Amino acid sequence: MGTLERNVAERLDERPAEGGADGAERRRAFLGFVAHEVRNPLSTALWSAELLGRISAEERGGARGEKLSAMCLRSIARVRQLVEDHFLCERLDAGGIAVRAEAVPVRDVADAAAERRPADVGEISIDVGPTVTLRADRSLLERALDALVATAGREGTAVRIACEPASDAVALVVSGKPPEAPSLEDPVKGSPSDPRGRALALPVVRRIAAALGGAFSVTGDRYVLTLPRPERDGARSDPAAHP
Repeated sequence: MGTLERNVAERLDERPAEGGADGAERRRAFLGFVAHEVRNPLSTALWSAELLGRISAEERGGARGEKLSAMCLRSIARVRQLVEDHFLCERLDAGGIAVRAEAVPVRDVADAAAERRPADVGEISIDVGPTVTLRADRSLLERALDALVATAGREGTAVRIACEPASDAVALVVSGKPPEAPSLEDPVKGSPSDPRGRALALPVVRRIAAALGGAFSVTGDRYVLTLPRPERDGARSDPAAHP
């Protein structure tokens, strides 16, 4: 068993048991939050689409139609993001994703994340050398960095992506706006909503970090994703790809 696999196994062993009354209650609270977050924008999307179908063609082409169309699109985008993040959480919890570990150039992933940044995210500066690499599944790393950029850069906040040395690891640091809730635990009833559908962003990153044998923490405005360095004899990838 390689270093990455050992780290993953150890972290899975360290996770609190999901069985028992406490685990079941936490699970119900998490699923209740997700259901509530999906239900509200979905209702808005259906309501605005119904109104669009009822108004005249002239109104649909005017200011009222534009407003309803924009409302519908925002709501659908929010639902889509919530559903994608929730399914990723479930698949990672169930071990339903085969991790394909390889040496990933951090600068490439950071540049791609900057290009994909949402419209409400501020300017992104990248302080990462071209030779810095870490051992990760590239697609999961991209999902994690996208989530961190969206969280740290919301409301037009400028974002900085940098790397810091760590013992046998690389710390990928995203700085920007502090999170709404300081806890990285799964949200429950009463947790803050996110009108963009990113309420599960940090729980997703926490799970990705564990799946990659790393760690994730938040201190103030710093989101720190620490992942292993590539093995000296070259990163040996799992031949299994994502289903």
